[in-house]
Amino acid sequence: MSIANATINTTDTIVLTVPADKSYAITTILICNVAVDDGTGTADTNFDMHVIPSGQTKTDTNLVINNVEVAAEDTFTFNVERLVLDQGDQIVFVGKSPTNLSATISYLEV
Repeated sequence: MSIANATINTTDTIVLTVPADKSYAITTILICNVAVDDGTGTADTNFDMHVIPSGQTKTDTNLVINNVEVAAEDTFTFNVERLVLDQGDQIVFVGKSPTNLSATISYLEV
């Protein structure tokens, strides 16, 4: 099993690009809000996730998760749906402010 990690920025954050001659089955995607919960909600933040086929650009057509809120000290889990990505396909995140989200993608080569 392999893992890719990244901090999600407010601009396109490419967390995974499938290399040449490979296919990956995505098993789990975790988005963690690493901020401390101060009880005010100011550290809560949102993100989008795009699954972009090789040679294409980020559009609403490949938007898979739209503006999901993750509370401080919480984790969003995407593990029921399965994705199979081929060479050049990408998983791209865009966070909102504050930028306190980290992404972890677990995948298997198929």
